[in-house]
Amino acid sequence: MKKKILSILLTSILAVTVLAGCGNSADTSTEKSVTITNVSYDPTRELYSAYNELFAEHWKGQTGQDVEVIQSHGGSGKQALEVANGNEADVVTLALEYDVKAIQDAGLIEDGWINEFDKDSSPYTSTIVFLVRKGNPKNIKDWGDLVKDGVGVITPNPKTSGGARWNYLAAWAYADKLYNGDETQIEAFIKKLYENVLVLDSGARGATTSFVENNQGDVLIAWENEAFLSVQENPDEYEIVTPSISILAQPSVAVVDDVVDQRGTRDVATEYLSYLYSDEAQRIAGDNFYRPSNPDILNEYADTFDLNINLVTIQDFGGWDEVQKKHFDDGGVFDRIYEKTDK
Repeated sequence: MKKKILSILLTSILAVTVLAGCGNSADTSTEKSVTITNVSYDPTRELYSAYNELFAEHWKGQTGQDVEVIQSHGGSGKQALEVANGNEADVVTLALEYDVKAIQDAGLIEDGWINEFDKDSSPYTSTIVFLVRKGNPKNIKDWGDLVKDGVGVITPNPKTSGGARWNYLAAWAYADKLYNGDETQIEAFIKKLYENVLVLDSGARGATTSFVENNQGDVLIAWENEAFLSVQENPDEYEIVTPSISILAQPSVAVVDDVVDQRGTRDVATEYLSYLYSDEAQRIAGDNFYRPSNPDILNEYADTFDLNINLVTIQDFGGWDEVQKKHFDDGGVFDRIYEKTDK
């Protein structure tokens, strides 16, 4: 009798376990509504505010299902760390490939994600420019002007902000050309630049706030889209300076495989990122001052963007793994430089 009762109990436990397992792989396609979370970086707030409305219409027309997209914004490196540590995201739309790879390394994103969508899973690009006060009182024209005495620079912290890493690399590219690859002189240039930095905010939007709202500094090293938004909102107070050399900044997008498989949201999450490449979404990117990855649509914005700007790429630095190890890991070049400049 006891054996029979034990057998029944074990069977019941097994049944509950199986049902719980099924719950972890739920299918939301038959539900009336579905919610997904997009963990993104600082300057994409306006872009995704507009895109989420477009996508909701698209998904409703395609499936009959309502979709709500919850947004999260912050410094890209910090956002990646939080997702890797358990902050659930169905998709990530971060500032650079390395931050997505950090989530992959945590076992949440499958290998090969960079080939899941077109253009290395980069549906839009940007670059780095300078935002200065109207009339450019410090006569800032290029990177060399940022190391002059008396010039206050605002840029975020490359340890937490993806945009800040693009800023740093664009400055390094200028110095590399100026000093013909002499790294001693290049490091001295970057060190002087960071001696002029007044505050290192954790993310790009925080840096914009420091410059625009708190009136700190003479120049903001900025994502191109952030600079355009500031000028759009305050045309009589700011202007954009395009340096002689900058970098092709490629934000990366990915489905967080571990999360979507547990939540049953793979189809909607995949379509959410895939639809970023549609003509309608590409124009939303352009309207929000991101450079569309579709070259035909990018040309529609030729009056907005300087399409002839001299841009280096991350491959010119050996790729993100090499860059991270050399420049931004603990004890790397940035740490050495900033330890010496930190007052």
